[in-house]
Parts: sequence; structure tokens; C-alpha cells
Amino acid sequence: MLGSLSLSALAFVFAAAAGAVWVAGIRLSDTTDVLLERFGLGQALGGLILLAIVTNLPEIAITASASLSGELGIAVGNILGGIAIQTAVLVLVDAFGVRGGRPLSYRAASLALVLEGTLVIGVLAVTVMSSQLPSSLIFGRVTPGGLLIVVCWVVGIVLLYKAQTRLPWSEEEELSGSQRVPKGIARARKDRDARNKGISTTQTLAVFAVASVITLVAGVALEQSGEAIAGRIGMNGILFGSTVLAAATALPEVSTGLASAKLGDYQLAVSDIFGGNAFLPVLFFLAGLLSGQPVFPQLRDTDMYLIGLGVLLTCVYIYGLIFRPQRTVLRMGLDSLVVLALYLLGTAGLVLVG
Repeated sequence: MLGSLSLSALAFVFAAAAGAVWVAGIRLSDTTDVLLERFGLGQALGGLILLAIVTNLPEIAITASASLSGELGIAVGNILGGIAIQTAVLVLVDAFGVRGGRPLSYRAASLALVLEGTLVIGVLAVTVMSSQLPSSLIFGRVTPGGLLIVVCWVVGIVLLYKAQTRLPWSEEEELSGSQRVPKGIARARKDRDARNKGISTTQTLAVFAVASVITLVAGVALEQSGEAIAGRIGMNGILFGSTVLAAATALPEVSTGLASAKLGDYQLAVSDIFGGNAFLPVLFFLAGLLSGQPVFPQLRDTDMYLIGLGVLLTCVYIYGLIFRPQRTVLRMGLDSLVVLALYLLGTAGLVLVG
């Protein structure tokens, strides 16, 4: 439908869709936080699952649209590139959202966040293993790899839920300089502000529904216009999906992450990123169902490269959460500085691989 438009018109559609994803995504995140508080799901298992799905609605829309149109390269690039670029979002949160002269990983120190980071690495490891299975191993549009990723993610979410209250060991005393407010205070603040403005639960649900529809429609527009732009400029679909498209869908995470950090809820800012990244590989299951093709055997060298980059960036922040560096450079922690350098070098290397 968009193929007949000029390149400038396609760029306008892409920019407009990105703007819609940004604005609607922020409203979607805000209303989700309010609803989680009002229905008591903030720390519940259902809340963790709902949050992971809602925050990735643009990626879900892009994956569905690309899979149905047979453009699996864009879908895969957006999934794997999204993990890398959303991890790099924490660099912006560290540099512009944290106050008090201490970096993000120092403030957000938490064993639960370390577990969330290892879940990201775990589902990516299953993705690599699944890519080595034969393409004939598919049963009614379901591949063992896709199913195993879903199972690993669900088990990981259950364990994270249990870790909130029943870790078999914990720190004997509060870590010096760590987050002073309880995790989730940003959500409680949004709910309190909404109540002060007289916004009812029904109104919140209505905004949530409208924002969801806008996000889904804009996500499809991003994929369709992005596919056409990549074809016009001769850019590899995977490269476009993992850079430009992934950056556009990460805009809401930038805004919500900065908002959480400025309220002192550093753990929530990191948790939202890690939680979303752990869910993204689950979309391989959706891609297989909609396309009817085994996705994993089609993964290319660029995809393996993106998986490695995502794992590497996640590992840096896991180490940061454990070692808690206190020094800042250019207003960010040493771990964020390393992540920024690795992401820029990794993106440059992706061009060579592609």
C-alpha cells in the first residue's frame, strides 16, 4: 500500500508513526502503571506478565506485520536489535535521570535485577541453540525452539515473582547509597496524581485502550514504511530493523525510564528495560505462528552478531549492579560508559557483518 509513495512521503509516514508510538507509548505506560496500582498487581505475577506485553506492543505489531508480509528479516532485526538498543537506553537514564553524583547501577543495586539480566541472557542462549536445529523440525507452525523460549520466559517470570519476597539469602543490612524509596514508588506517584486529578479507573481503562490501538496501528505503519524505505535506499532489512526501526520503538522506554529515575525509582527504570528485553525473544514464537515458517534456521550471521551484542551489554550492567562503581565520567557510571562504547562499536561492526 505504501510502495507507490515517494521516499520523502515514506520518511514522513515513518516519522509520524514514530511520533505516535512515542506519545501513545508513554500514555500506555502511565495508564498501565496506574491500573497495576489500582488492581493491586504492581508486584503480582500477572502484573509482571502484563507489563512485559504492554511495554512491547510496538514490537509485537511490527513482528506480526512483518511476519504476515513475509519480511522476517525486519521482524528478527527489530527483536534482536531492540534488545541491544533498549539496553543502551540505560546509558541515557544514567546520564540524564540520576541525581546525587552516583551512577545508576550504584543506586539501583538489587539481586532481583541481576536475576532479570540473567533471564535475558538465558532466552538469548536458547535462541542461539534453536538456530542449529533442522528447519524440518516444526509441528503445526510451532518449533521446539520457539516453544522452549516461551517456557523459559514463563519459568523465569515465576522465579522473579518469588524472588521479590522469598529469596533464600539477602543482604543483612541496607546497601549504602542504594535507592531509598521502595521499588514501584513511581507507579504509586502516577496513581496518586491521577486520583488528585479526579481520573477514574474507567477513564484510565479508556485511555489505555485508545493508546493500545494507536500503538499497534503506528507499529504496523512503522514496519510497512520502514520496509519500503529500506528497499528504496538499498539497506539490508535486518540492519534497518535493528537500528532505525529499533530506535523508533525504544522512544517510550527513554521517556518512562527517565521519569522513573527522576522520581528516585532507579530499580524500576532498570527492571522495565531488562523485563522488556527478556520478553522480546518470545516474539519468535509469534513470528513462526503467523508466517508458518521455522524462523530460527533462517537466522543469519548478523542475527548471531546482534545476539552476542545484547548478551555483552547485559553482562556489563550485571557486573555493574554487583560491583556498584561509584565513579562517574560524563555524568554516567563506568559501566554505562563501557556500554555506550560497545554499542557504538557494535553497531559499526554490524554494518561490516551485514
